[in-house]
Order: sequence, then C-alpha cells, then structure tokens
Amino acid sequence: MYLIAGLGNPGERYAKTRHNVGFMVVDELARRCGVALKKKGYQAKYGVGRCAGEEIILLQPQTFMNLSGASVASATKSLGVTPGDLVVVHDEIDLPFGIVRVKVGGGHGGHNGLRHINSSVGDSSYVRLRIGVGRPDHGGDVADYVLRPFRAEEKKDLDDVLEYAADAVEALLQHGTQYAMCEYNGRNILNP
Repeated sequence: MYLIAGLGNPGERYAKTRHNVGFMVVDELARRCGVALKKKGYQAKYGVGRCAGEEIILLQPQTFMNLSGASVASATKSLGVTPGDLVVVHDEIDLPFGIVRVKVGGGHGGHNGLRHINSSVGDSSYVRLRIGVGRPDHGGDVADYVLRPFRAEEKKDLDDVLEYAADAVEALLQHGTQYAMCEYNGRNILNP
C-alpha cells in the first residue's frame, strides 16, 4: 500500500495558492482513480482506493503546512507504511513553473512542511514529487509568494502541470521510482 500525501493549507483562502499544489495533484489523482477524499482521520482528509494497479491512500493534511508531519506521521504509523511506500507531493520554489521532479530522500531545502515531516516521521528517505512554482522576484518574500495564487499566465497551464504530475505518480506506482525519475525528471512540459 502506498500513502500519497499532498501538502497544502486547509481552507478556501489557500485553495488556489502555490503552496497548495500538493493538494491539487492529490485532487487530480482522486478524480482519475475514482477515490473519494471524504474520510477524516490522521488530522487529514483522505481516501482509500486503487490507482495504477496498486492500493493507495490519498492524504491531504489539515494541520497547515508547517505541521504536516503530525498528520503524515500519524498515518504512516497507524497504517504501517514504510518510507519507501510514502510519496509526498509538494511545491518547490527551486524549480521553475512547469518542472516536475521525482526525488528519493534528502533534506528539507527550507520547506517547512518537509522539515516537519522529516522530524515527525524520523526518516527522510521517502519519495518526493516536487512541483516547480518558481521563485519570487529578486528580493521578494518567499512566504508571501507561496501563499499567493498563480499568475494569470501560469493559471492557463496549471491543469497541464497537475496532469503531468499525476502521470508521474501513476508511473511511479506502476513501474517504480527509478522509472518515474528517468521518464519525468528534467522535462519542462511547457517548453518541450
């Protein structure tokens, strides 16, 4: 069983912001795999189903981004999910908009959601799906930037990015992490 945790902040105020791109990818996976995100537990909304031939749990922590680890650790411990079967989907300011990368393990890179997950789970060797959201203009505040909606020119391509990210998760489930890394890393779907 795979636990796929999309990171974000709960509430309408944050629904369309860059920081919530993890929630958006989980919503896309839920739609295409027919998984209802209606259960409540693990300090999250979640749904159970099958995707790409694998049993999955799709999780959207409701703890706010900086405390995501409380939800993810609760789910992994309760469900017996190992780090190799945990996939965390999150925004990444160090990648330009349109880039999606699969990565195994590593540090938090300043991302407070990952920082809290690493600390709470006690292991950083899980799989990450990094969704590029770009950086603010020179000197811009990062926290303010990620809590703002996508720009108009980004919004027109956002669905394509979310679909590509969901494709990468399905490839990972069906063919393994190494395959997904080879097939999806480094491509900019907006400038093929």
